[in-house]
Amino acid sequence: MIDEILATLMNVFRSNSMQIPLIQPIVDYLMQIPLINILVALILWRPFFAVVIMPGLAVLLLYLLYIVWFERKLTARIQWRVGPLEVARPIRGAIQALADGLRYFFQEAIVHRDAHRPYFVQLPILAFIPILLPIAFIPAGNAVGIKTPYAIQLIVAFLALIPITIIAIGWASNNRFAFVGSVREALMYVAYEIPFIIAVISMIYLYGSGDPYVAVEKQSLVPGAILNPIAFLVFLITMLMATSRLPFEIPEADQEIAFGPFVEYSGMLFGLVMVLAYEKLYIMTLLFVILFLGGWNGFYFEPLGDLNAPLCLFIKTVVVISIIAIVRSMYARYRIDQTLRYSFSWLIAFSMVALGIGVVLGWIL
Repeated sequence: MIDEILATLMNVFRSNSMQIPLIQPIVDYLMQIPLINILVALILWRPFFAVVIMPGLAVLLLYLLYIVWFERKLTARIQWRVGPLEVARPIRGAIQALADGLRYFFQEAIVHRDAHRPYFVQLPILAFIPILLPIAFIPAGNAVGIKTPYAIQLIVAFLALIPITIIAIGWASNNRFAFVGSVREALMYVAYEIPFIIAVISMIYLYGSGDPYVAVEKQSLVPGAILNPIAFLVFLITMLMATSRLPFEIPEADQEIAFGPFVEYSGMLFGLVMVLAYEKLYIMTLLFVILFLGGWNGFYFEPLGDLNAPLCLFIKTVVVISIIAIVRSMYARYRIDQTLRYSFSWLIAFSMVALGIGVVLGWIL
């Protein structure tokens, strides 16, 4: 009975497996070893590979280790400082993020007596659900967790749930400073969500589908950033607002309100809430690359086989995020009233223009 189940699983995995000629001899050798062959087949199974390996959870973890160090190092260099250096000095403090993660893991997570304890502890964990679920719908060539023609709409829907958990985190802290941060998060949410959704809808109209495969195919000659530059600009600005990047780092303006909704968190709970914005930035940038930069269109090396598309998508994503990191060092923070005024005036106006461009081009093309 067990042998039949294993054989069935093996057939399912092998029928939809990633083909990577570069490592095929190693794969063939491992497939001859009992039990190991099941594990190898599972790793190379396209849905599993997309969700867990690339562009999924494993690459997301590597990205977090990179971007936290890179952003701090880049900001320091621009401001004539050294940046992270003490941890692994020979490699210029490159594992600083790993050291921070270990420190958070072994620190005590303090829950103060006035907090709503169950929600205070559970919400940082629940916040990962709307962040991680979009990974299942983000394709990278042949690798995709769940293939659906409504993937873009579903990704946007899950992203829209993230601020709700952040607002709830501030409420669960039962602290006036956390509450102020939550109110600012709610105001920012209203400010960016409308133009963001309109910009995405404009590209859906332009491509005639909410399927990422159709969007990438339509960009085989001209990327979406050139087809609809207004939507490109609106999406980029709202992405900065949605991820609390400077100059829109208003909910977590630590110089003013002590890290906003997360002021009462410590230990591993703080580590979880700290990376929420970075993870959201990763997901939104993946969507940004698919809609405006041709997705996984790019280089192709025969030895890499099916790995070309995930690598191309990931490289584009990291390049965009690295460029966005520069903004942190170059612009001063806006006030909340300035941000709301900008959003409800010219940003929404630009998004409506982008929608018009998308509808017209979609009808023409």
